[in-house]
Amino acid sequence: MDVQRLELLRELADRGSVTAVAAATHRTPSAVSQQLKVLEREAGLPLTERRGRGLVLTDAGRALARSAADVAVSLAKATALWDEFRNQATGEVSLVTFPTAGQMLLPGVIQDLSAVTGLVLNCSDEDPELSDFPALTADYDIVLAHSMRGALSWAGRGLTVVPLMTEPLDVGVPVGHRLAARAWVAPRDLDGETWIGVTDGYPFERVLQAIEQEAGTRLSMAQRFADLSLIESFVIAGLGIALVPRYTSSGGRPGRLALIPLRGVEAERQIVALMRPDRAERLAVRTVVDLLRTRASRVQAAHAHPSPAV
Repeated sequence: MDVQRLELLRELADRGSVTAVAAATHRTPSAVSQQLKVLEREAGLPLTERRGRGLVLTDAGRALARSAADVAVSLAKATALWDEFRNQATGEVSLVTFPTAGQMLLPGVIQDLSAVTGLVLNCSDEDPELSDFPALTADYDIVLAHSMRGALSWAGRGLTVVPLMTEPLDVGVPVGHRLAARAWVAPRDLDGETWIGVTDGYPFERVLQAIEQEAGTRLSMAQRFADLSLIESFVIAGLGIALVPRYTSSGGRPGRLALIPLRGVEAERQIVALMRPDRAERLAVRTVVDLLRTRASRVQAAHAHPSPAV
């Protein structure tokens, strides 16, 4: 069976439609369908079936698509081994991130890459509210994603997951607020406060719900935003308090914003690099991921201080 046709089958399994596969692989839908028919003849079994106006994979098609992923990983490993012998981590690597992770990690990574001849990192950003960051691994070599513990959207997707950091979520209050000098706060300490919240579906919403549950009262939400810098500006202006990521916050400086650790609920987010397993084998991709891990470690070290027990 032809490797390129196997890859088309894998793309159909991941993307769900011939039209999407055609757009991603710069072919026409009819060309994709033709190649899949050739692959069926090579396999000797029906791999797709018509459902409505589209094609879906049969059981045999899904099994072969999984095998296609294994073939892609093996080929990527062989190529990576050859690159290692030549000591060449070259080529283009595409990366997509949500804004705060990009702000925190990417400038340093780009600076570090200036010492790696022939490796180019092309970066993009996506709306942090996007519910399915893992699906972006079909179009990018590396996807930086975040989630709250216990709500990992990348679980069971067959992706390579590289943890980068765990970032605490603190309570941000304006300097001069009654809680600003506290070493930590519990949900009950926040009773009666006005909040600047996140939009529905944003991962931080789970922590706000946990605060309500622990405190036994509803939080008063004055405004809701997806952009964390906008949330911080409202807090600094004295219009409410908010959950603020510790490492990516612009606060913590005198005269602007005080960050207070939160006890009593699990308030942290996991930041990871997601990749298709074959792309994760590429030496150039591994080089970028290693730099991301190094930068994440530096960020955490720069903010290191004793954390209160939850």
